[in-house]
Amino acid sequence: TMNDAFEVLEGDVLVRNGRIVAIGHLGEHKVDRTIDGRGCYLLPGFIQTHIHLCQTLFRGYADDLALMDWLKTRVWPMEAAHTPASLAAAARQAASELLRSGTTTVLTMETVHDTDAVFEALEPMGLRAVVGKCMMDADAAVPSRLLEKTAASIDESVALAKRWHGRANGRLRAAFAPRFAVSCSRELLEAVAALSKEHQLLVHTHASENRDEIALIKSRTGRKNIDYLADTGLTTHRLCLAHCVWVDEAEQRVIAERDVKVLHCPGSNLKLGSGLAPVVEMRAKGISVSLGADGAACNNHLDMFEEMRLAAVLQAVRLKPGALTARDAVQMATREGARALGLEKDIGSVEVGKRADLILVEAAGPDPYSTLVYSARGTNV
Repeated sequence: TMNDAFEVLEGDVLVRNGRIVAIGHLGEHKVDRTIDGRGCYLLPGFIQTHIHLCQTLFRGYADDLALMDWLKTRVWPMEAAHTPASLAAAARQAASELLRSGTTTVLTMETVHDTDAVFEALEPMGLRAVVGKCMMDADAAVPSRLLEKTAASIDESVALAKRWHGRANGRLRAAFAPRFAVSCSRELLEAVAALSKEHQLLVHTHASENRDEIALIKSRTGRKNIDYLADTGLTTHRLCLAHCVWVDEAEQRVIAERDVKVLHCPGSNLKLGSGLAPVVEMRAKGISVSLGADGAACNNHLDMFEEMRLAAVLQAVRLKPGALTARDAVQMATREGARALGLEKDIGSVEVGKRADLILVEAAGPDPYSTLVYSARGTNV
């Protein structure tokens, strides 16, 4: 169930109008459809909190590079070349992969332009998504099509939220998505902080993924990355920070005190050579740490089972086996994802009243968490 008591039950789940109305041994009910889940685990759909749907078509074109070279030589030029049609195709391809492998909700950062095409592609597909238009106004290294005027970037992000936030019966939502402090002016970041408060929208950005990125911020601002974001007013419970591989004790305390959410992407961090995030230490401070695959250009798949497994085994290497348990990993993939998105009243656990974002995993073992994290794969959904 992934409820507060982490109950593991054998029985039935009754769904009506998209919500769970009863759990347990329910006896005879008049129902329109029965799904036989015997021999399977039923659990909440996975919630990936850091994805780039727009990068799905770039799979295999940007491998074996460090972060800044990866961005400058491959990913930014390809994002600039996207058309509405190719963005829609990328979103459809990603949504298909995600749903087939058990992910029912994502927080995604798209490219700078044509984000309506992504929303339009997702609307009929069933994936629950919080979508942000990438914002970039201060980086000479990016292609001209990705370099925005500050006011235009802000205006388009607000307009997208007005057009799309709450559509599809609340399944589609909008967020502000400044790419990272390297490519955003302080003016933009401060404006996003104010608008996030005004509109009560999430802010989705990258932070402290790579040591070169941190050095750039320090050279420009004289501040550590998290401290600089705090200076702009961004560090609130609405801020979702992807990666946080290189955050020291003091920065972790700021993240914890302000209820900033951390989005851990172990597969991407390994492939880009970014490092091993201090996940156990952050969780011990009460920080919400959830999971995401990142994009298909740096992973190269979108399978949450792989991210759960990597999250657990990497902390075993960093610290000791069991430092991050299998149950912890499943919690990060479900409950913590809901918490990061501010949707914990609606999704993230199998409980009466919550939305029926549910998956069946055809797998069996002595412990459900161990089976899901160490044995199961997306093909078992």
